[in-house]
Amino acid sequence: MAGQLRLMAVHAHPDDESSKGAATMAMYAKQGVEVLVVTCTGGERGSILNPKMDRPEVLERMAEIRREEMARAREILGVQQAWLGFVDSGLPEGDPLPPLPEGCFALADVQLAASPLVRLMREFRPHVVLTYDEDGGYPHPDHIMCHKVSAVAFDAAGDPDQFPEMGQPWQPLKLYYHLSHTRQRISALHEAMLAGGGESPYAEWVKNWDTDEWRSRDKGHRMTTRVECSEYFPVRDDALRAHATQVDPDGAWFHVPLEVQQRAWPTEDYELVRSLVDSSVPEDDLFAGIRETVHAR
Repeated sequence: MAGQLRLMAVHAHPDDESSKGAATMAMYAKQGVEVLVVTCTGGERGSILNPKMDRPEVLERMAEIRREEMARAREILGVQQAWLGFVDSGLPEGDPLPPLPEGCFALADVQLAASPLVRLMREFRPHVVLTYDEDGGYPHPDHIMCHKVSAVAFDAAGDPDQFPEMGQPWQPLKLYYHLSHTRQRISALHEAMLAGGGESPYAEWVKNWDTDEWRSRDKGHRMTTRVECSEYFPVRDDALRAHATQVDPDGAWFHVPLEVQQRAWPTEDYELVRSLVDSSVPEDDLFAGIRETVHAR
């Protein structure tokens, strides 16, 4: 449809879409942008992280329950959603780490795993794609694999010589990585909590920022784009709570009051890593450089 903007967000598991970029997606969807969340795996091997849901019957139905949770979250966010169809790899723990389970997403051939995403890109025809950076945002094997397949699909979707069986070529115009836990944001929230006389859940983070390990985690210097979406933080939190097996409503996600978040850091933040349009940074809109072209058609 002429003038229709489209955004695709590629995530590893159900619940990732609600903890990364959810307010951005809800805002754009409300503005009339078509938004599609692509979920690479079913989250079958996810642990139960909410003590209130830690019951044997929940664990037995984990795959089904996580699909039900995803359905509720996408309805809250006002977005479309598609499953890529891969099996959750789980988060390996121990020393040494155990091998990943056979047949899981993280062990798939990258080209083969990218092919269904190429098909979805050619069908949905996004102008903007959101995904994780090269270390997955944090080093979960499925997040790293999600990055790999997203990068391959972004480049291949517009190339008629790649994956010709996956539909008519379509080239997305911009690729972004999520930047969720930068030093700037965490410090701003920490200081705002202290200024209000509250206890900050980020005290340990701030204390450790200047260690080599924590300094290497901070990617704030890569930030190119800040999308003001604080009005939609309540929607984001409702979507998070919909993932009841994964999110404790009394947990750290919700320790900073909404009004403090909205005042201290009202944006969700991104790194623009590829662009086929002219757009100067810093930006405040994922569709900067695209709106003019699309709306002119």
